[in-house]
Amino acid sequence: MHIQEWLESVPAVSVYLLVGVVIGLESLGIPLPGEIVLVSSALLASQQGHIDPLVLGTCATVGAVVGDSIGYAIGRKGGKPLLDWLGRKFPKHFGPSHVATAERSFQRWGMWAVFFGRFIALLRIFAGPLAGVLKMPYWKFLTANVLGGVVWAGGTTAVIYYVGIVAEAWLKRFSWLGLVVAVLIGLGSMVIVKRRAAKAAAAQDVSEDPEPAPVAD
Repeated sequence: MHIQEWLESVPAVSVYLLVGVVIGLESLGIPLPGEIVLVSSALLASQQGHIDPLVLGTCATVGAVVGDSIGYAIGRKGGKPLLDWLGRKFPKHFGPSHVATAERSFQRWGMWAVFFGRFIALLRIFAGPLAGVLKMPYWKFLTANVLGGVVWAGGTTAVIYYVGIVAEAWLKRFSWLGLVVAVLIGLGSMVIVKRRAAKAAAAQDVSEDPEPAPVAD
């Protein structure tokens, strides 16, 4: 079967479910490639008329909000022991340094850490559970959670979808090669933005550190 025919045979509902479930589980606190799945699905929607980008963005948003809310409830009930357990099970994602970085972000930005954390892989996994552990008022968490989910999921879907529409002729000409290159370009731009944000945050940490006390003679 030709690639184009195979893509057209993929049921739209399976794409919607995949996006919603993966993003929901990632938001809950399970390390999964939610961003990659969303970008790939939005590109697929731009090339396949049977996949509605509005429904896709809605499923991604619902998955993000529901997953974060469940993570919040689990974190509020589990407390610090939950983070310690996750650190032992997933040291690459929930190690002490990662937890400390996330906690500093919450202490500095409060509910905005939940909103902006949606755009940063580390905080996207931590936001819900950590907000619960730190006993953030639920109304603040929910407000930032919904706004962040709508802007991140809806915005990413819209941008990638329209980029795919503009590049449709090129993508069709090169089939999978074009799709792979487009995904890499999109992910590369996100990585650059995230690295700049990380550098800015690190610079702010340095500027806020107190000067060392002078050594007595």
